[in-house]
Amino acid sequence: MREFIVEADGGSRGNPGPAGFGAVVTDAATGETLVERAEYLGVVTNNVAEYRGLLAGLRAAHDLDPAATVHVRMDSKLVVEQMSGRWKIKHPDMKPLAAEAARVFPPGRVTYEWIPRERNKAADRLANEAMDAGVSGETGYSVRRESVGGGAAGTGVGADAGIGAGVGADVEAGTAEAAVDATAGTAKAAAADVRAARSVAAPTSGWSAPDLGAPATFVLLRHGETPLTPQKRFSGSGGTDPSLSAAGREQAERAGAALARRGTIQHIVSSPLARTRETAGIVAAHLGLEVTVEDGLRETDFGAWEGLTFAEVRERHPDDLNAWLADTGARPTGGGESFAETAVRVAAVRDKLTAAHAGRTVLLVTHVTPIKTFVRLALGAPPESLFRMELSAASVSAIAYYADGNASVRLLNDTSHLRA
Repeated sequence: MREFIVEADGGSRGNPGPAGFGAVVTDAATGETLVERAEYLGVVTNNVAEYRGLLAGLRAAHDLDPAATVHVRMDSKLVVEQMSGRWKIKHPDMKPLAAEAARVFPPGRVTYEWIPRERNKAADRLANEAMDAGVSGETGYSVRRESVGGGAAGTGVGADAGIGAGVGADVEAGTAEAAVDATAGTAKAAAADVRAARSVAAPTSGWSAPDLGAPATFVLLRHGETPLTPQKRFSGSGGTDPSLSAAGREQAERAGAALARRGTIQHIVSSPLARTRETAGIVAAHLGLEVTVEDGLRETDFGAWEGLTFAEVRERHPDDLNAWLADTGARPTGGGESFAETAVRVAAVRDKLTAAHAGRTVLLVTHVTPIKTFVRLALGAPPESLFRMELSAASVSAIAYYADGNASVRLLNDTSHLRA
């Protein structure tokens, strides 16, 4: 009878927090690695992630040979003792997972052994790779490697980095997993959110060097509507500083719920203006995070144009408006701020935050001009491109910044969460 060794691990950064598992199946007789499994789970606890790793390893071994015996090695004392029957299972999230694991092979065919973490490095590495991918926005991350001719090959990564990519994160079937995934948000019930989250994922292949590490990912959220938004009035940092309207608060709630379902945001930074701080506060309540205020994320000061419509500015200040449209170095009437000046402070904030949050996913709650500027600078586009982008209220955009200084725009003006 064939015997397999299953080594499994899971982890959660926050407990609960962004989580993933890794599992390795080897041939007990030869030591050959036969299968590797890894997956990002969203926001779950450490113990849930460990059980999910165990399940993946057992199922992979069963797929290889249903008649085999299995020896499981894990550095989770809890899982080993519970599955060996020596400790009771009290937590409601653990019971269905343990029951599902016990059903993979007939009774008596699986044994369990606790090992120190340093002896579980392969599974630990896979789990951390899954968590790294998830917190970088790659929420559909899933690895399935099979042995081909004596080596692990045939990698399949179930993350689609294309904008508008179809849903299909490789979540293993089973009622236990379905019950646990409810704690992280159900991907099937949040299809638009999964597509949006995948669009900020790091590509699984391409021109990026493999040793750059996880990028700093900025998820850029424009604030919700204010009473001035539907009237299309200039509303910068030099005006009345309006709060959100009822519609704007609803938009912020929807954005917060969508971002919570994705489970990848690790920190929130907001412009100091009232509409952004209010939006950030609503989103933060969904995510369970604190908000840091960054003055450099404020909107451009539109001087004497604050509160006016474009038509009113054209009527009252036609020469100044024409100059402003022709040159991003020109200031609005009354000594406001030019787009060129805005770009200088946005670039400074970008450099500050990418250094502070390397490898992390950060939500920046800000305004039209800063978001357009982040995008323009990432693309290396000319200044006039600012006039060629549309950004709706409460829309989501995303940019990944790599250690070599390169950037990748992953999402622009996504409003799918507002239509759900």
